[in-house]
Amino acid sequence: MSSLADREAGLGAQRYVGQVVRAPKTAELIATLYRRQIVRGELRPGDTLPSEQQLMEQFGVSRPTLREAFRILEAEDLISVKRGSRGGARVTQPSLSVAARYVGLLLQVQGTTIADVYEARMVLEPACARLLAGRRTRQDLADLNACIDELRGAVEAGQPGAAQPSAPEPALWSSQAARFHELIMQRSGSKTLAVQGGVLQDIVATHLALALSRDHARDDELANFRRNVRSHEKLVALVEQRDRPGAERHWRAHMEAAGQRLLREDLQSRPVVDLFS
Repeated sequence: MSSLADREAGLGAQRYVGQVVRAPKTAELIATLYRRQIVRGELRPGDTLPSEQQLMEQFGVSRPTLREAFRILEAEDLISVKRGSRGGARVTQPSLSVAARYVGLLLQVQGTTIADVYEARMVLEPACARLLAGRRTRQDLADLNACIDELRGAVEAGQPGAAQPSAPEPALWSSQAARFHELIMQRSGSKTLAVQGGVLQDIVATHLALALSRDHARDDELANFRRNVRSHEKLVALVEQRDRPGAERHWRAHMEAAGQRLLREDLQSRPVVDLFS
């Protein structure tokens, strides 16, 4: 195993006088080696790693050490391992949910408020709307309009069993609205902004459902939802016209107005951790 250790020595570490530097464990070195190959595309989703016996001989390690390396890669959603005589390790497509889970935990531990998360979204989404307007395709417009149709349908359906027109089911509206916001970021053409917005999506959807469930009995809520649908339609129209400044300006105004309703009372200063407790 000395050859592997030599190749990976000093991985990302800087040694300073008087500083104690922990030597990476063998399992971490093996995980780093495969992580690099996956990230560089040398190993692709669906590829199967050699058998445990082959890898043990290749690296000169024990089975527990190799399985520890596999557990590290599994936790990062880079491989899936099937146990048994016909099992093995297979490369998987990393999911955004892994990053979202860790970012969500980090925000909770730091006592981040819902208002802080919404403020970040108000920076990200209008910028993405501007980019989308300059790069949109016919498919983007079709997907955005399909999402609006679902939102409109939710508004017209109202609450199940309601005797008179009512605001839509909060959980249904929040999931469909979250999809629209997600499309704006995903189709902006900026992978970095899309990932940054995506990791906040679980927090956003959970907060939206909570806020709507508290307000759904208000007399003006149905009218608010209908205005919301029209605002979504206006954004798509601006995107279709490739009006980049207009799209950004409109979506920022939309989010500011929505924030005034969604961050009422205690929700503004409420920590993110409360959403999941």
